[in-house]
Order: sequence, then structure tokens, then C-alpha cells
Amino acid sequence: MQCNEMIRQLNRLAPEEYACEWDNPGLLAGRSDKAVHKVLVALDATDEVVEQAIAERVDLLLTHHPLIFKPLKKVNDQDFISRRIVKLIQADISYYAMHTNFDAAPGCMADLAARQLGLTAEAPLEVTGELQGSAFGIGKIGTLPQPVSLPQLGELVKERFGLPFVTVYGLEQIRGSIRRIALSPGSGGSMIGAAEAAGVQALITGDISHHEGIDAVANGLAVLDAGHYGLERIFIDFMRGFLQEQYGDALAVLTAAPAFPAQVI
Repeated sequence: MQCNEMIRQLNRLAPEEYACEWDNPGLLAGRSDKAVHKVLVALDATDEVVEQAIAERVDLLLTHHPLIFKPLKKVNDQDFISRRIVKLIQADISYYAMHTNFDAAPGCMADLAARQLGLTAEAPLEVTGELQGSAFGIGKIGTLPQPVSLPQLGELVKERFGLPFVTVYGLEQIRGSIRRIALSPGSGGSMIGAAEAAGVQALITGDISHHEGIDAVANGLAVLDAGHYGLERIFIDFMRGFLQEQYGDALAVLTAAPAFPAQVI
């Protein structure tokens, strides 16, 4: 099939118009009429992922995070972003990203993460739209199957998402059992206010700063920073399964190897 045909299918899953205004999903490089027989799925279009795409001779690179956020004034080999674009175009690899549209779309990132944690989802943490009378959006508010302590919740997050570590704010201050939580895969510092307003006991997200964490705890909200990559890498396996289900043997689907960008030593 052609790239534009696959894009139409991806848009049925997570329409580009669901994305936040500041975002930049879509076909970011390459030909829309490119014949697609092999796809590489990754979270980010890093140098390693781009080199893998070239080495494997894929036709389409599909990522969650867009490589291009700000307008590019030049496309050459002098900048790490434009250098990757040049390499992809030289190899005739089309490049498509599904970002906050995938975060918000029903059945995608927020719902996937909630299921991964065994959460009974109640509502989006931040409503961004409505479909057939049901709200959808970024993150989820929901209830755990049974109450847990904050240390137990940290261990549960590590186990369910396959993480080497989780940073927990509130271990000394928040002692009671926890059941109602908010979950926001990605960078969730801006979601702390919404979690507090929802009256949840804990927020699971990523990219929390020192002051965001301690201020949330001062307001009675535990925060678990499971990492931006750690929570969102579920995109990779989900999209592999989705593409295989849609196209079967007509499409070879490769995935980037796990690559946590930060490690504790």
C-alpha cells in the first residue's frame, strides 16, 4: 500500500485533529506516495533509530514523539534534527509521528496505560474532546483493584511497566492506603493541578521537577515519576500489534530495541 493509504488508517485510530495546538504530528518527511512494505516503530527518532531504519531498509519510520517541533529554517547536516531528516530523505524513508493525538484518542495511550496498571478508568484527567457523547483526553483518573501503600504502588508501577526504577515523592509524608489515582504518561508536571482538583491520592507520570514534586506532596498528593520513556514505550508494542492486525503478512513491522535514555549508576 502507499504511505498515504496507511496514514488514513492511522488517522482512523488517532486522528491528527485530536492533537494539542502546540503539537506537530503527521507526515514530517518523505513521500506520501511511497510504497510501504516495511515499517519501523519507535518512541523517538533518535540517531540510533534513524540508523536502524536505514540499515533495515524500511519504507516508513513511525514514532510517537515528533522529531520536528519548532520550524526548521534550514535542512542540512549542521544540526542534529535536520541531519536526521536529511538521512531519512536520502534513504527514501517516509517519516510519520503520532503524538498528543495518540495520547488523547480513545483506546490509545491513556487507556493503554490504565489497563497496564489494572486501573478502572473513570474519566480523562484533562478533557480535550468528545466522541459520541463520551469525553476523551490526556491521562486518566481511576481506581486500583485494591488499596495499596505508596511503596507498594511504586513497586506495582515498576512491575507493570517493566521499569528499573521509579522516583516517588511523598514516601515520608503520605502514609495511608491509596486507591484512587491519576495517570498521565509522558511529561505530567502540568497535570498536577488537575490531579489535585480531581481529589486523587497519587499521580503517576514523568519528568517531574524537584519543586513540582515537593509542592504536590505539601498539598497531599503523592507523585510517582516513572519516566517519560518508561510510561510511553507501550506505544511501540501496541502499534506493532495494530499494524500486524490491519495488514497481516503484507507488511513487515520492526520495532526499536528498548533504550532507556537515563540510567541510575
